[in-house]
Amino acid sequence: YRFGNEREEEMEERQSMGNFQMRTDLALEARESISEADSKLRGVRVEERYHEEEDIRVTKVMIDTMNAARTMGKPMGIYVTMEAPAMVEPDEDYHREISGRLAEEILELLPGADEEQSILVVGLGNREVTADALGPQVVDNLFITRHIVKEYGTAAYNCSKMNQISALEPGVMAKTGMETAEIVKGVVEQTRPDALIVIDALAARSVRRLNRTVQITNTGIQPGSGVGNHRNALTQESLGVPVIAIGIPTVVDAATIVMDALEKLLEEEKELENARYKEKQRLHFAELNNMYMTGKDIDAVIKRVSFTVSEGINIAIGETFMDS
Repeated sequence: YRFGNEREEEMEERQSMGNFQMRTDLALEARESISEADSKLRGVRVEERYHEEEDIRVTKVMIDTMNAARTMGKPMGIYVTMEAPAMVEPDEDYHREISGRLAEEILELLPGADEEQSILVVGLGNREVTADALGPQVVDNLFITRHIVKEYGTAAYNCSKMNQISALEPGVMAKTGMETAEIVKGVVEQTRPDALIVIDALAARSVRRLNRTVQITNTGIQPGSGVGNHRNALTQESLGVPVIAIGIPTVVDAATIVMDALEKLLEEEKELENARYKEKQRLHFAELNNMYMTGKDIDAVIKRVSFTVSEGINIAIGETFMDS
């Protein structure tokens, strides 16, 4: 009887591990995680570029069909991933290069980028939680122009044309009592911007991409999705204006780390005794799913990368249109 119960428990544990879903907000990692049989599925195109001088790899994943979107678990659209291994280093010159590349990718995704526009930048996240403070800290470093242009015109900046840049930090529902989507929608209806740029911290699948990767997409964003706290989405369909989402993975699901370590251990020790194997199977992944890991120097990293992202946005949309 005891042996039967042990076998039943082992089968349940194996099944729970088999059904375990690795959590990631990066389309590149979602693409990497699909099975070999689906790796050539129709409706997904991948383009890669490597900038050797800056050591920046840019991967563009384009999801063109609903079937591909279901398989990938991501909405249809374009996802650009910039991988910069030295992004966590305090090298100002290198971060300036990342900002320049980021500006180029933003301009490619932003409709009407060569025309004068009104653009609202939304910094999502909780300023008091360091790993989630990317959005608010990016807003702190933006070049805001809307109030000056509306009051004094473009002559105030000695130019003929200029984008009207405004910013919003909606906070979190625990403080405001309102959905982020409700706040943003109300501001959009009142200020009528031509486009939105939304910044948020993301969750990664791989530790090596933590704080070293930037994702830009034209599909919008769902606040809180990275940590399983799904809120109403901020998309062109829900807001009525194009939405460009920019994110950097700052946390990794603890269960993902444990799962990766266990898989590597089992690969190295394929002939484990049943007792040892079973002991490792007793890990409680359901409990670990509520835990997220980040680096010990996350405060310094967030300050650094938030400035990098803000400079990329400033270069892309904050530059003036000078008289020819």
